[in-house]
Amino acid sequence: MSGQFTMYSTPWCGYCHRLKGQLEREGIAFDVVDIEQDPAAADLVMAANGGNQTVPTLVYPDGSAQTNPSLAQVKAKLASLVA
Repeated sequence: MSGQFTMYSTPWCGYCHRLKGQLEREGIAFDVVDIEQDPAAADLVMAANGGNQTVPTLVYPDGSAQTNPSLAQVKAKLASLVA
């Protein structure tokens, strides 16, 4: 099953682990891509963050991105996508 968005992260990112846990508790489906294992994903993250590999970076079906968002920001974005 495909998620509602893609989270780009690294295994050692504490912010990524925290957000993943919050999303899972809320039952929000998402896909995860490790930018250390996928050079194209790392390039995408850098393009969304002014050349920086800042994670977590979330990319939504509409092409928009959020960097290190709060759970509330993710929920608001998902709600706007279905509105």
